[in-house]
Amino acid sequence: MVLEVNNSPFSQQQIELLNRIVPELTEVQRHWLSGYLQATAIGAVAVGGTSAPVAAPAPGAVAEAVPKEVTILYGTQTGNCQELAETFSQQLEEQQYDIQLLAMNDFKPRDIKKIKNLLVIVSTHGEGDPPDIAIPLHEFLHGKRAPEVSDLKYAVLALGDSSYDEFCQTGKDFDACLEKMGGTRIADRVDCDLDFDEPAGEWFDKVFKGLEEATSNGAQPPVGGVAAVQTPKKSNYSRTNPFQAEVLEKVKLSGRGSNKENYHLEISLEESGIEFLPGDSIGIYPKNSEALVDTLIEEMEWDASMTVKTGKDGVNSLRDALISYYEITVLTKPLLQKFAELTGNEEIKLLLEDEDQTELKEYIYGRDVLDLIKDYSLQNLSAEKVTDILRKMPARLYSIASSLEANPEEVHLLIGALRYEAHGRERDGVCSVHLAENIEPGDTLPIYVQKNDQFRLPEDPETPIIMVGPGTGIAPFRSFMEEREEKDAQGDSWLFFGDQHYVTDFLYQVEWQNWLEDGVLTKLDVAFSRDGEEKVYVQHKMKEKAAELYEWLEKGAALYICGDEEYMAKDVHDTVLQIIENEGGKTPEEAEAYLKTMQQEKRYLRDVY
Repeated sequence: MVLEVNNSPFSQQQIELLNRIVPELTEVQRHWLSGYLQATAIGAVAVGGTSAPVAAPAPGAVAEAVPKEVTILYGTQTGNCQELAETFSQQLEEQQYDIQLLAMNDFKPRDIKKIKNLLVIVSTHGEGDPPDIAIPLHEFLHGKRAPEVSDLKYAVLALGDSSYDEFCQTGKDFDACLEKMGGTRIADRVDCDLDFDEPAGEWFDKVFKGLEEATSNGAQPPVGGVAAVQTPKKSNYSRTNPFQAEVLEKVKLSGRGSNKENYHLEISLEESGIEFLPGDSIGIYPKNSEALVDTLIEEMEWDASMTVKTGKDGVNSLRDALISYYEITVLTKPLLQKFAELTGNEEIKLLLEDEDQTELKEYIYGRDVLDLIKDYSLQNLSAEKVTDILRKMPARLYSIASSLEANPEEVHLLIGALRYEAHGRERDGVCSVHLAENIEPGDTLPIYVQKNDQFRLPEDPETPIIMVGPGTGIAPFRSFMEEREEKDAQGDSWLFFGDQHYVTDFLYQVEWQNWLEDGVLTKLDVAFSRDGEEKVYVQHKMKEKAAELYEWLEKGAALYICGDEEYMAKDVHDTVLQIIENEGGKTPEEAEAYLKTMQQEKRYLRDVY
């Protein structure tokens, strides 16, 4: 409909202007305009041309202006929280909110008492630990200096992985601290598993409504909700819309006789528009072993060809769904709880009620859905009931091992195939063994880029860098070297690499030696733990070079660690503290403070898993 002169209070010139503008307005713009007109007591323009007057404030009444200012703090290890924070920030800005968006390590903890509206989006790393960039704020809020914030309105979105016992613990910590400090929730905390898009969107819907009520704006969320949580990118491909990328090359790097099985993959990004930076990762959606799926179907006496739901609208054969959509190789406490509720099995209930959870953890470790069904005689369950409680297959992340500058329209990955025996059966890493056994050049993989701004090369190319990357942890440092070579970076660089055997396990050996010879790499120290009578690891090599390493730190070097979190990263962290303490003549407390300062300055960065 269009406005007509004879049924509206507008002039001909105004009618023409409105008829040009109104049809072109987006839903977001219309909602904002409606709220603006209400707030200024002018009235709301209806598409049909009538005027809906708004009651003026009572004489003498003064409307209290509530600031539409929101601070969004994110704490992330892999980049998901940053992606969500950026998306929500953009959507709030479209609703005329004044947004301060910060990584937690860029935020001064004392400033929390100045904030009126706060959104916290934070992941949990490992067994209940905060991400590295969240540690200072996490410690401050738990300490004696945490202020009272009775005027603060806040909401927490927690990301985690339910396969870990302390699921979303960091988000729970922040939520509890802010409540204890006197804050008021805008919306209840939501704890998200690996498939976080839908619950994150629902959380933001509630947060938006809470903010609108607090600021008395009266605007409505954009039509269609805010569950689509992808940050706009040059490429149309994302975690929820992966690119089918062709594998160009696959080379086994491990030498004959190695205990390892490492592969170098080169993947085409041609015509995808996908871009990345050194430090980013590639997410790959894997497939479950067909043999495992067939064994499970046979054990349950299911019909492999029957159809089951996959997601909201998808329908697939049971076999295809179990291969490509559902996770069946990992047991979690939430999954056991669902099986207990579904079956009423008293033994599973007793396992879940274990006071210190020791027995539960021991049972879950290394077992899968097939084990659970056999161990507790659950063969009478229907396929529909089981698939209803399984979680969606999450992508697996691999650190990018190449520079886009050096290899346009390509991305390289380093994959270590995981194979082990547990509970009387051979087990495989879902994605790594799928890539090792089933993927060859010419095949395609569903991939996306997971950016990681917390693991970047220094902005100043003259800043020295120290890289510690045993095993496949060397991957991102290959991308660092390719990037620095392309850009002729002049800063010194030092690599500590370790594995089992020099002859069979020195990954990208020729490249590292060429970079060393050409001066792209300044220093190289290697540790091969099985080549001598005593096991030697990268932390031992670091101790041998303690004085020089500390000298590099004093000159402003950035220190990077990539690899296994449970053992290697912890040992290297302790070694760095010891070096700072001994070489710097510092107390343990002063060494901790030194390393925290490096972290704040983005000179101590970790990509651990």
